[in-house]
Amino acid sequence: MVSVEQATLARLSRDGLAFEILVDPDLALRFRKGEDVSIENVLAAQEIYSDAKKGERVPAENLQRVFHTIDIFTIAKGIIKHGELQLTTEQRRHFVLEKKRQIANIISRQGMDPKTKTPHPPNRILNAMEQVHVNVDPFRSAKEQVNDVLSKIQSIIPISLESVEIAIRVPIEHAGKASSEVRKIAPVKNEEWKSDAWIALLEIPAGMQSEIYDSLNKLTGGSVEVKILKEHKI
Repeated sequence: MVSVEQATLARLSRDGLAFEILVDPDLALRFRKGEDVSIENVLAAQEIYSDAKKGERVPAENLQRVFHTIDIFTIAKGIIKHGELQLTTEQRRHFVLEKKRQIANIISRQGMDPKTKTPHPPNRILNAMEQVHVNVDPFRSAKEQVNDVLSKIQSIIPISLESVEIAIRVPIEHAGKASSEVRKIAPVKNEEWKSDAWIALLEIPAGMQSEIYDSLNKLTGGSVEVKILKEHKI
């Protein structure tokens, strides 16, 4: 159990009331991510506060009214899972960087340079994010933040999100492995199994074309046929 002096705050607001607990920052983050961590070890103090700095505790009747229980461990679990979790400086730095990388990978896969019709590498996108001082939320999903980031970095690099609809034709001797591999990457919109080939229709992020083509060429020894049918703005 972490000492109170080394603990950080987890906070949840409901029905106009504040509920705060003091937690081990590392264990609380692991608990929030779904790891098997004992809530007893997460808490620095077995108390629910209205103001932890002042040591003011929440009355039992307020706990019962809002959480329908006065069990501290049950309430603490809810606060950690659904509330605001204060991160240490090192934790925030790590998770912000990881979230930026996730966002850059999404943009690289889905985005294209509209002039060259080629994807921007993730590092180029990360550099653009640094240049315009993009702020990301370590607790929001990367997908939710893509559009906000795009609107900022488009002043640095030309980029648009696009998808392409492609048809592929794989010789029947490679069809089983190719079908399995393709389904790991993108949903199959339509398919047809013939005596000599597997034919499938896919819609994929434009930036993933090279990845899919390379994978299919390796699986089929270069015998796959690919045709671009449509391009869409996302």
